[in-house]
Amino acid sequence: MSVLVGTVADVDHHVAPHGHPERHERLLAVVAGVRDAALGDDAIALTARPALITELARVHDELYLDALAQLCDAGGGQLDPDTATAPGSWATALQAAGLGIAAVEALRAGNGDAAFVALRPPGHHAVRDRAMGFCLVNNVAVAAASLAACGDTVAIVDWDVHHGNGTQAIFWDDPRVLYASVHEWPAYPGTGRACETGGPGAPGGTVNVPLPEGATGDVALRAFDDVIAPAIVDFAPDWLLVSAGFDAHRDDPLAGLAWSAGDYALLTTRVLDLVPRGRVALFLEGGYDLFALRRSVQATVATLAGASCRPEPPTSGGPGRDAVADAVRVRSRLEV
Repeated sequence: MSVLVGTVADVDHHVAPHGHPERHERLLAVVAGVRDAALGDDAIALTARPALITELARVHDELYLDALAQLCDAGGGQLDPDTATAPGSWATALQAAGLGIAAVEALRAGNGDAAFVALRPPGHHAVRDRAMGFCLVNNVAVAAASLAACGDTVAIVDWDVHHGNGTQAIFWDDPRVLYASVHEWPAYPGTGRACETGGPGAPGGTVNVPLPEGATGDVALRAFDDVIAPAIVDFAPDWLLVSAGFDAHRDDPLAGLAWSAGDYALLTTRVLDLVPRGRVALFLEGGYDLFALRRSVQATVATLAGASCRPEPPTSGGPGRDAVADAVRVRSRLEV
């Protein structure tokens, strides 16, 4: 299978404060992981292009976008305790969001079987009118909205260790987009309880499986098989986009799940089974241990190409089965 691969590494001018975990070196680790996957002719390079303001405005308030651009033009500044901008941050954010749109456009044109885009800043915490959690523009939401504007339905699977509160909020009441997340809880940003299931215009259109600290990959797969996959099958989307954070890895410093690179390979296999070939795109979110990020991306991208790649064995034996059972019960009540 051919995989469209894109990165903003060469146009990345989003300079993080010294010591910040969300740094340029993450993209270099991702590029190394893609190289380790040894796709050969199955890797097709994507070229980034800046997103248009009209494309961003499908999910973000234009006043917020104007303020963000002006802040960067003025030299940047701190938006919250975790999130800062530099002079080049706005241009980089436009390139990142544009690369995501370019990926789905290329898939629609039949140029590949799946796509993986390495973006920074990440996006899934950015809400309609505010940056937060390292995120300026919600990249996966921008791409999903571009597909929905063409009349397509979209499922977003978020396996970042932190709940994608921004994506959930943007599509909370939108029946065109299903949002499903498996994440650690309690953890930043404090959202993502199983009882959060969507607004009146999209009941059941939000799916959350919060897992306790120490949960291993077998529990994540059970969450996917018992809760997330059935919801996606019922929704029958035209597209499946993944907020592919790799910070649930056991070596990551920012959270407490205990997955491995092998678990990401298995999760990738699951998402490929849910929509037709050529309708899956993965968007980089978190992942802050560079070696864990590299191995996890290697496993994920190789799996997208149809190869069996387990740089680390899958994990098992951790807690969280009760949490999955609770999420199953929540979904069952929605169907009554």
